[in-house]
Amino acid sequence: MSGLNYNHLRYFWAVAHDGNLTRTAERLGVSQSALSVQIRKLEDRIGHPLFERRGKQLLLTEAGHIALDHADAIFAAGDELLGTLRERVVGRRQVLRVGSLATLSRNFQTSFLRPLLGRDDVEIVLRSGSAGDLLQALEAHRLDVVLVNIAPMRDAATPWIAHPIAEQPVSLVGTPDRVGESRDVEALLASGPLILPTPESSIRGGVDALLDRLGIRPRIAAEVDDMAMMRLLAREGVGLAAVPPIVVQDELASGVLKEVGRLPEISETFCALTLSRRFPNPLLRALLPPRPVDPSAE
Repeated sequence: MSGLNYNHLRYFWAVAHDGNLTRTAERLGVSQSALSVQIRKLEDRIGHPLFERRGKQLLLTEAGHIALDHADAIFAAGDELLGTLRERVVGRRQVLRVGSLATLSRNFQTSFLRPLLGRDDVEIVLRSGSAGDLLQALEAHRLDVVLVNIAPMRDAATPWIAHPIAEQPVSLVGTPDRVGESRDVEALLASGPLILPTPESSIRGGVDALLDRLGIRPRIAAEVDDMAMMRLLAREGVGLAAVPPIVVQDELASGVLKEVGRLPEISETFCALTLSRRFPNPLLRALLPPRPVDPSAE
């Protein structure tokens, strides 16, 4: 049995991303009929239709979505091979593709990337999104590393490696008017109002446990899943925020916000997720610990 024809696959891949047969044919410099023939040959080889027409729209079937996922991975791996090997040429500008949870602290991201910032030979591409989208892009070789504050579960089907890169304490912060002269964390937690991360956050679990131990029923002003929004609400004086100081380091330095004190036994761990690759991006060596920790070995 003959193998897959990758020319057919590339034509399908181009049409799937364009969503328009005419536009793709013009871009590739081939006729629509020739393009249709190539896709039909791929469908015959696979044994499933890849597109369905709805009016003027060309939509992927379920098999088409599966084929596109694999095609993305195949052609991204080819691009990675070319990019990685070409980067060995002296003087070539290197590219690092970084994904980060949309809710992650911008200050932390900047701190992580600082060893590479400002280098004339480096271009950094930053993408933000949900954990699922970012991990899918990592597996498809569209990202070199993904920054998270909660390492996902790992098994044989999800072979990423988690590199713990920072552990930040969590503090109670607020405007000088809200904090006053008090340094009594417990009293301010009890009086509120509080700006807290949403319940699925690792920080929130620690805060809830602390409040329970202290017998405090908190007065919550806001539950927020975005550290940038927590910083904004704290600056506006909406309440006292439980955040890592790195999130509000500029406000603390300028006096816009004041740190009451650290919340005991509560911290946020930041991880960089990578895949085991034969040709990893060499720029990662400047950013990651020399000996990554594999959670599956714990």
